[in-house]
Amino acid sequence: MVKLEGVFPVLITPMINEKEIDWEGFKNNIEHFINEGVTGITINGSTGEFVSLTKEERFKAVEVAVKQVNGRIPLVIGTAAETTADAIEYTQQAEKAGADAALLINSYYAHPKENEIYEHFKSVAESVKFPIMIYNNPFTSGVDISTETILKVGRDVDNITHVKESSGGIGKTRDIARQGKGFIRVFSGSEDLALESLLVGATGWISVSGNIVPRLVTDMYNHVQNGEMDEAWALYDKVLPLCKFLEDSGKYVQIVKRAMDLQGLAGGPCRKPRLPLNEEEEAKLKELLQSLETVTN
Repeated sequence: MVKLEGVFPVLITPMINEKEIDWEGFKNNIEHFINEGVTGITINGSTGEFVSLTKEERFKAVEVAVKQVNGRIPLVIGTAAETTADAIEYTQQAEKAGADAALLINSYYAHPKENEIYEHFKSVAESVKFPIMIYNNPFTSGVDISTETILKVGRDVDNITHVKESSGGIGKTRDIARQGKGFIRVFSGSEDLALESLLVGATGWISVSGNIVPRLVTDMYNHVQNGEMDEAWALYDKVLPLCKFLEDSGKYVQIVKRAMDLQGLAGGPCRKPRLPLNEEEEAKLKELLQSLETVTN
């Protein structure tokens, strides 16, 4: 199995207009992230507007990404779906296409109970052989999966190897990392708790801000690995205002897409019901980009 650790930007799906995906821009963005030295990338996640994409578009995104990455860095595919059967189909397609792992959240409308979440994760994972990173995000799915369920499914299912923890509770990251040692590893999913998560045992970060400042967040992670904590904190302090803006705005997808546009990369509009940034949000983003010394037009 591929080694999953480090900072993985969770990519947007760039669009030419509300209906048409910018596939060339998608490929160019992937190349940009590889050139920036990221450890790996994730596609078809929430930041990639997976719920706004058709099945055919999601499948094509996997195929395009696998071909573009060409084995140079790990590629994780978001394979979330409301039903277990659909999640199995997306996950099997990702494995067959040649991706390295899948990122899987629980059903996000049904608000399933703990035993239902366990069975969902177990059924999907056992339908494939590659690694599965399960995902706890109560703000998106409406359910805060218990530490006990995460540990149990990780212990019981060999290829459930990681969890993306986005509950906002650093204690949960700590407990899973310590109690799950040897069978499940933690990735931070909270933009404003990334460094803290690494300090209590997380081994990676699925990063929204990594779209905008991929080298900066990768350097921060590398400093932590090298024990250079003053340097790590300096970079984290620099990126934290952007992280908080992404977490608090409710428009993280729009922010990233607009930031990509401003840096000369492929962004484009979101699909409705998401609307563009307003003037105040646009000004705030440009101010943050200038403080981070990114290129704006």
